[in-house]
Amino acid sequence: MRRRPGIAGLQNAAATRDQFRLVGENVAKVRTDVMKEQLATFRSQLEEFARKHKSDIRKNPVFRQQFHEMCAKVGVDPLASNKGVWAELLGIGDFYYELGVQIVDICIATRSHNGGLIDLLDLRKLLGQKRKATLESLSEDDCLRAISKLKVLGSGFEVISVGRRKLVRSVPTELNKDHSGILGLAQADGYVTVEQVEKEFSWSTGRAIDALETLLKEGLAMIDDGHRDGKRRYWFPCVTVSSDTAAVEVKS
Repeated sequence: MRRRPGIAGLQNAAATRDQFRLVGENVAKVRTDVMKEQLATFRSQLEEFARKHKSDIRKNPVFRQQFHEMCAKVGVDPLASNKGVWAELLGIGDFYYELGVQIVDICIATRSHNGGLIDLLDLRKLLGQKRKATLESLSEDDCLRAISKLKVLGSGFEVISVGRRKLVRSVPTELNKDHSGILGLAQADGYVTVEQVEKEFSWSTGRAIDALETLLKEGLAMIDDGHRDGKRRYWFPCVTVSSDTAAVEVKS
């Protein structure tokens, strides 16, 4: 007959489990403490690096992007606040907040022209005009970081990809796959016709017209009926080869 474990045996087994648990907790605590110490060291070294290369970070967009990537690896966000050690060290928080305000101004000023959807490259050109700076001094990464901070406004600011282009949306318009497909098709000539949309996507006439009229209603398209072939052109200023940024007046 098999003997059942006694009370003493059960107590010993429980004590052994408790010992293993305590050892595991101690090991985990030691590892956590070591990681915290290493992270604190990394952050301290990062601050020292920022002090040493302050001028390069502020003036060189490529160097600035690489600095942000280093910060991300150690969990530091220099843009989390425009106050504190990073603002004091670099002033880059103020740089991005100022850039964000200028992006809002430009998006509002050009909204009647593009319906609230502007090519990121055109936005950079207009920012250069506003800031009296060269295109190279303001990188795409700078704009993307500033735009990411505008999401807190809850007014639709975001970057969407359409084909090879990145477009900045400043109105809360929901674009589905049909709309994105049409915008991508329009990149070739700046416009599309109902027939082109039908042929490219194998859609019915009703589906093509519905999608195009939605884009027209949202202010993203303009119509042109002045052609001999009688076919209506739907023009999209936001995806033309050049959105004619020179024609848009943006106050400094």
